[in-house]
Amino acid sequence: MNDAAEDSRSARDPYPAYAVMRAECPVQAVASGSGGRHSYLVTGYAEARQVLGDERLSKDTAAFFAGKDSKRRLHPAVAHNMLAGDPPRHTRLRKLVTGAFTSGAVDGLRPFITRLTDELLDRWAVGGPVDLVAGLAVPLPVMVICELLGVPETDRPKVQHWSAELFAAGEPGRTDAASYAVAEYMTGLIASKRLHPGDSLLDRLVFGRDGEDRLTEEELVSLAVLLLVAGHETTTHFLGNAALALLRHPAELARLRSDPEAIPQALDELLRFDAPVSTSTFRFTTEAITLGDTEIPAGVPVLVALGAANRDPERFPAPDLLDLDRNATGHLSFGHGIHRCVGAPLAKAEAHIALHAILTRFPDIRLAVSADRLDWRRTRLVRGLESLPVLL
Repeated sequence: MNDAAEDSRSARDPYPAYAVMRAECPVQAVASGSGGRHSYLVTGYAEARQVLGDERLSKDTAAFFAGKDSKRRLHPAVAHNMLAGDPPRHTRLRKLVTGAFTSGAVDGLRPFITRLTDELLDRWAVGGPVDLVAGLAVPLPVMVICELLGVPETDRPKVQHWSAELFAAGEPGRTDAASYAVAEYMTGLIASKRLHPGDSLLDRLVFGRDGEDRLTEEELVSLAVLLLVAGHETTTHFLGNAALALLRHPAELARLRSDPEAIPQALDELLRFDAPVSTSTFRFTTEAITLGDTEIPAGVPVLVALGAANRDPERFPAPDLLDLDRNATGHLSFGHGIHRCVGAPLAKAEAHIALHAILTRFPDIRLAVSADRLDWRRTRLVRGLESLPVLL
């Protein structure tokens, strides 16, 4: 098999390879770039959970790359965001945004999400194939997060484009250029909101205080970019992956179709089965640690394969089976510990509303092509479909 075919098969189904690695050793040294450098890849559940909650691993990318010759030229607002920091800075920033994503706050968005979903599904033409990704999974999350941040409707297509470019695999030039474009846009939007205040989340961040504390200009831009990108890119893949999983498991699809009220309880299993974030964001050891049976020295990157950990049979028996009766609340698709995804309630709300609308409006939905003909995005960080053609 040639390299291209091997890459395609791996993108389509990475789980057999993960299983082999995990069986050999759940923590392995892997090559990392040129010059003989290496990182450690974690594929076991217990080890992954330990890493995600271990304060001896830092996410301070600025500290790790200080003095190192890097060819990357990301905008500082993207390179040094809240995810790329440790307490107390991370704790302070997270506290200022957490309130926007509580269950109560998300409940207030449900009517808007429902209306958007219905408007998008109204455009689906019964008869011919429809691309579920382009027709719902992409536009719905970006419109929701843009509404939340107060991004004008006319600007949303270009914001969506820049966000997608930030995940361009193997093309650092495109990623770096997009980081500057989206950061410069957010800088302008923040300046506009100072002149013409509104009631969006971004307005609240611009004028908000926590006692005497408030965000600096750099922090505002960084948080705005992070919320924009993290707020829709991963949700897009959550929707696409969940829909595909159900379409490939007709019995489970039929169960939800006959009982749509069971959808909220099914979301954790759908997240476990095919995680939208395949590998956690960057972290490195600040001191030597023992992870499982593996000794890891200080100053080395540690990558967590979240999708692999979610398929660990030690934690989830018969992990390659989609079982909507399974208690999958311990999955790691949203991370774990102090960096657990702050937007998890919003992502679940969007998935619940979208799947409920699809199954009630189009009960005979099915794949328009065989699953092995679907194209997957080639990125290290996220796992998602390029398109998902369905028949209604």
